Amino acid sequence: MTGQELHQLLLDKWGHSYDVQFRRTQGKIFLQIMWKYLEQASFPMNEAEYQEHLDGIANYLHALGSSAQVRTYITQTKERPRLGKAVSIPLDLGDRSSEWMV
Repeated sequence: MTGQELHQLLLDKWGHSYDVQFRRTQGKIFLQIMWKYLEQASFPMNEAEYQEHLDGIANYLHALGSSAQVRTYITQTKERPRLGKAVSIPLDLGDRSSEWMV
């Protein structure tokens, strides 16, 4: 998955270019679809910075082997990012999870 594919996935599902962040909590890693999005006037990134950010996220997802898992979760979920509530996607890293817990 590339950053552009991730962006298109977000647009197809929710109609906005939502911010995406990694979060580590309770020994697990989550990909969170945040409630802020590029089309808002208060969004802290411009379009080029946003695309660069998504490229970095996509590279990590590829390295973690979680691209297909994220794609499936986004297409199948009924959840929606809303103010104060992100969509959290738990990443199943299997035996490799300890490699990413630093």
